[in-house]
Amino acid sequence: MTADTLHRRLESLDAHPALLTGIQRGIEREGLRTDGIGQLAMTPHATSLGSALTHPRITTDYSEALLELITGVHGSTDALFDELGATHRYVQQNLGTELLWAHSMPAGLPGEAQIPIAWYGTSHSGMLKHVYRRGLAERYGKVMQCIAGLHYNFSLPETFWDTLGYAGDTSKSRRSSAYIALIRNFSRYSWLLMYLFGASPAASSCFLEGRPHHLQRLDRDTWFLPHATSLRMSDLGYQNEAQSRLKPCYNDLDTFIARLREAVTEPWPAYEAIGTHRDGEWIQLNTYILQIENEYYSAIRPKQTAARGERPLTALSERGIQYIEVRCLDLDPYEPLGIGATTSHFLDAFLLYCALLDSPHCGPAGFCQTSADNFKAVVEAGRRPGLMLERNGESIALTDWGHQLLDGILLCAQRLDAANGGTHHANAVAQQRAKIDRVDLTPSARVLNDLQQRGISLHQHALELSHRHADTLRAQPLPAGLDAQYRAMALTSLDAQVELERADTGTFDEYVARYERALPGATTSAS
Repeated sequence: MTADTLHRRLESLDAHPALLTGIQRGIEREGLRTDGIGQLAMTPHATSLGSALTHPRITTDYSEALLELITGVHGSTDALFDELGATHRYVQQNLGTELLWAHSMPAGLPGEAQIPIAWYGTSHSGMLKHVYRRGLAERYGKVMQCIAGLHYNFSLPETFWDTLGYAGDTSKSRRSSAYIALIRNFSRYSWLLMYLFGASPAASSCFLEGRPHHLQRLDRDTWFLPHATSLRMSDLGYQNEAQSRLKPCYNDLDTFIARLREAVTEPWPAYEAIGTHRDGEWIQLNTYILQIENEYYSAIRPKQTAARGERPLTALSERGIQYIEVRCLDLDPYEPLGIGATTSHFLDAFLLYCALLDSPHCGPAGFCQTSADNFKAVVEAGRRPGLMLERNGESIALTDWGHQLLDGILLCAQRLDAANGGTHHANAVAQQRAKIDRVDLTPSARVLNDLQQRGISLHQHALELSHRHADTLRAQPLPAGLDAQYRAMALTSLDAQVELERADTGTFDEYVARYERALPGATTSAS
């Protein structure tokens, strides 16, 4: 039974509390650069921020204006937020009058053709990233990819899996099978994260222009769903027909890799019709369902650090799962860093809970439609009074199930507090329990209440918060020594990009063909 497994493993943790001091976490925060009135910044990535290709902490995602700020791996939440805060302060102080947009849903956007795709220089690896993004524009449009989110990376020490008796013949197999089991449980319960932390119940007209939707009008510029928690994670988000057909298997790592490998090697008719070149220039890397593995958008991913030029699937196949990446979190618009420490403490307890629970396999296809349906119900209507979800073939109220989950998560939070000192994790669980009892405390409810009570648009709301956060970050200049470290990091990254461009041999076409063949078991060349 699931409860028996949880309590047995908790008892084992009580005998080995030091296992929990080895938890590692990191954050990747995306955020659009805008001008002072909330229009998408059309300026290039600032030289003072270094090379978006080679800087370890400051890069760009889809658009040249979509910054991504990445922390290192940290053993404590304090250290994690110290670094995240320092990077935000350095970036904001080097943006001039530009802002980091506070909301996940985009700022004022120009026409589709004017949205700038990120540029990484002329090296083969830089051009691969750029052409991949050209392909995303062809497949999904540019507007959709101006949505920003926050990724939370989490790992448990190798000794955790070995000591607690997870199944597997080797440490690698125990670790990988346990992470896959964690992912299955995450998929079952991630609707709770969307209820607690979803913060995008509305969207601006510029995002919806020319797209079919079922949203309601709030004002001339703003559309919403009255009980939505996260439109970013709804069908309005990063989806299309090809993506919607993907059903990766989370029953075991080998099958997951095989399914995803099929997606990056199987042609898709609509993409074949586009082709890979137009007017002599690359417009997408290939015509497969996915150009590369990272194109698959999911709420969570198994991860293994890949070397430059190494395919993610190859890294997973050869070295197993190293950590998991939670990808469903909206930016918290009320936090200057897009996330607060309390959220991090809760996520650690939630993910530990998913790791400790028994995790039955999904159906024969390895994909649970019920979990997907629950997730969809909560992102679109999670605050609806009396909302019912499905659990084990029966209906259950979101509030009842939420409290039951928080009871188990609290047990994990208490172990984390015992191992690390303090009561931060238990306090974080208590704050989330209050949201179950009072829906008006959820971020999505707070956003809608602000819009409705003050009679302002989503754009106005985000612009005010963006200015407020910029003022907060500018008011905390980095100490001279730390500022010098960030400037040195930027210069080093610029030099590294130049060196990559200098060291390239062969043609870009040959480079793409080699990259295609780098898949585990691959024998074909690029399209």
